[in-house]
Amino acid sequence: MATKKITVTIPEELIDEIRAEAAERGLSAYVAEALRFKRDRDRLLELVNWLGEEYGPVTEEEGSAVLEELEDLDAEHERRRAGGKRDAGEAA
Repeated sequence: MATKKITVTIPEELIDEIRAEAAERGLSAYVAEALRFKRDRDRLLELVNWLGEEYGPVTEEEGSAVLEELEDLDAEHERRRAGGKRDAGEAA
């Protein structure tokens, strides 16, 4: 993937925390991942808003089910990033 060097301004205390967390991956990889995550969340929010306009608001029950599923997906993502292996019966 092609890359491009840019300049951004970030509060000092935040950059110190990020450097500590980024450690082995490096600051650029950490920031790129964070930007992808933010972009994806923004796109999902745009989709949710559009679906709400088309089909009406999400019920509280539906919202709770979605949040539970997102938590499961986030946990799986963390397991994979930490190098953990899935059980044979777990979905990808």
